[in-house]
Amino acid sequence: MSSEAVVPKQTDSTQTDSQALIQQAFADGIALRQQCMAELTEPLLDAATVMIQCLQRGGKILACGNGGSAADAQHFAAELVNRFEINRPGLAAVALTHDASVITSIANDFSFAQVFSRQVEALGRPGDLLLAISTSGNSENVVLAAAAASTGNMQTIALTGGHDGGVLGQSRHVNNHLNINHPSTARIQEMHITCLHILCTLIDKKMFGGTK
Repeated sequence: MSSEAVVPKQTDSTQTDSQALIQQAFADGIALRQQCMAELTEPLLDAATVMIQCLQRGGKILACGNGGSAADAQHFAAELVNRFEINRPGLAAVALTHDASVITSIANDFSFAQVFSRQVEALGRPGDLLLAISTSGNSENVVLAAAAASTGNMQTIALTGGHDGGVLGQSRHVNNHLNINHPSTARIQEMHITCLHILCTLIDKKMFGGTK
């Protein structure tokens, strides 16, 4: 007698509902991309200019975020340090999300709210740049990182979501704000990675003269 698990077959109704869910996700993503194309073209150009100026002057970009945003911070740093679409010299970028010993020691000795701001204090220098990522805009540790960057004479680019970008989006410590005005965390995160890829493309093109 077979011990294989029996997978229940989907009814026609269940399959139709699943197909509708998939199609709605694509439709929502398409609509949001069109919205962002209208709203974020100039802010993305401005943010790329700030990043390029930082890198050309010998500064570095520090990136932070929680959960999926932590992965985005590391993804962005990897694209700069290694390569994106062209072979070119490595660019100075550090994700503040990957050193478990540093993060847990700060969280243990101080608080989790300070895991990024403490690193900004230690690693940031005047002229550096902070990329602060939060889908809600309300991540306390990211908000405090932006404040620490401001204290250290660094600029901050905030990548947020929701109606107005939350506390981070409204912070006086943020110099450039890229907000994805949408209620869904999943759709916001999809556009965050698109924005980061666009920034990488602009950096490659403007600093090294090409995209491929």
